[in-house]
Amino acid sequence: MRRLLKKKHGVEMSKSGVSRLLKHLGLSPQRPIYRSYKRDPEEMKNYLDKTFPGLRAKARRIGAAIYFVDEASVRSDAHRGTTWGKIGQTPQVDDSGDRFSIRLISAVSPRGDMKFSSFTGRMNGIRFVSFLNKLHADVGRPIIVIADNASYHTGGVVQRYIKQTRGQVTLGSLPKYSPELNPDEQVWNHAKARLAKLFVATKDEFKAALSSILFSIQRSTDLVLSFFQLPDTQYAAKAVY
Repeated sequence: MRRLLKKKHGVEMSKSGVSRLLKHLGLSPQRPIYRSYKRDPEEMKNYLDKTFPGLRAKARRIGAAIYFVDEASVRSDAHRGTTWGKIGQTPQVDDSGDRFSIRLISAVSPRGDMKFSSFTGRMNGIRFVSFLNKLHADVGRPIIVIADNASYHTGGVVQRYIKQTRGQVTLGSLPKYSPELNPDEQVWNHAKARLAKLFVATKDEFKAALSSILFSIQRSTDLVLSFFQLPDTQYAAKAVY
């Protein structure tokens, strides 16, 4: 801010002076929300005004359940949160230094349902179809799945599967570079935040801890419903049939 003032207006101010000025203007230091500059506002508007309402109308017409899907790689060395320590001294937490990771895919619905599965290797069309097939079987009625624009979501393997289901499985796409519109992103945010506060020494402990967290999310309908109450996800909260 100091450099900007000097560059644009030739005004030099101290750090404390800039802080007082910003406070006077009603501003305060806050953790920012990051958004991709590659987002297309028109594409987002079209999704919110036309694409999603169209999918919601289709769900109502054919009695389908809507699910938002996302994949993630969860690592054991992602540390978050706080711990107790003496005032004025930064606490130190020792861990094994080993790194473990698990690849997962999950799906959430505006009804508060949550499904998840782990997989090895990279996600591809075959693995994605396997998850869709299990999800459809678990739900027991037509499903409309909304995911991001990963190439394997729209590749030939998935498209052939969708066609073979004869309308039982429909696949919709979120706008590019807009993960904040996907309520399922909150599954990973919540799971990673809880996992990062735990001490895990082995990969088996890591798997057990992560599975326990995901099952607890799955059992908490209210928690899953809260993923649809954020400013960017409320649009999807009423798609319940």
